[in-house]
Amino acid sequence: MTQTLLSFVADELETAVSAPIAAAAREVTRRLGGVAVLFYGSVLRTGDLDGVLDFYVLTPPARGWGLRAWATRTLWPDVSFHEITLGTRVIRAKVAAMPLDTFCRAVEGRTIDTTIWTRFAQPAALVWAADPLVQARVVRAVAYATATAARFAAVLGPRHGRPADFWLALFRQTYSAELRVEAPGRERQILAFVPDRFEALLPLAWQGAGIGHERRGGEYAPLVAERDVRATLAAWWLRQRLGKWLNVARLMKAAFTFEGAGRYGLWKLQRHTGVDLPLTRWRERHPILAAPGVMWRVWQTRAS
Repeated sequence: MTQTLLSFVADELETAVSAPIAAAAREVTRRLGGVAVLFYGSVLRTGDLDGVLDFYVLTPPARGWGLRAWATRTLWPDVSFHEITLGTRVIRAKVAAMPLDTFCRAVEGRTIDTTIWTRFAQPAALVWAADPLVQARVVRAVAYATATAARFAAVLGPRHGRPADFWLALFRQTYSAELRVEAPGRERQILAFVPDRFEALLPLAWQGAGIGHERRGGEYAPLVAERDVRATLAAWWLRQRLGKWLNVARLMKAAFTFEGAGRYGLWKLQRHTGVDLPLTRWRERHPILAAPGVMWRVWQTRAS
């Protein structure tokens, strides 16, 4: 890890957010007992408070040995939906939570997961940290996420090309490994929001990963030893084969542990269809079982 990359990441994580977003971040962190909260996603770019805010809350190590604690340790993150009232406005947030220790391992690519380091190779803001030590750990972890992403991009991308070519190749490969449903061209949209940022980041992240490179005009060629290429491809083969199964397991876990799933589903339904259904106790406690009835009501309402 290089100081240049750490400084780049630290500066980006200091991105200012609006007062309502900061207040919402602190509130969800308080509810979940977190030690830090990262803000990312579309609202980071747009500031649109009518959308759903995306937070990652980093927590202390999971305690106990029950089923929930085991799932938190192995099938992270825990996902929840929150509504926070600030004055006359209701802020909605989808929150992923995981232990900080686990986050630090995941961004280094020491697990078969690809979602964490892919996500945090993209822009994010560190809204709050419990103390300077936690802040430093989060900055270093996000720097490792960019280095891990760049390391895979060096092998999965072209032999030489513009920085965007390497990032596009990486995002396409990770989408295919993660069982994600993304609109065609989503990877280009990600780069288009901040193209200069991704162009500047790639050589810094390669340096942080210990990868040299040659530059000719606007094109770069990573210098990766053959044994490292083979090792990285073998690591990627494993992630490709197991990534979808891992995400299926996470979806099954979320079906039973996604707190606020009923409220989130009804809000999304109202936003996309205009049909406003009440949140009954049954729908809140059993969102999966309630889903067929909800869709029937939507069909009836729209048909009439």
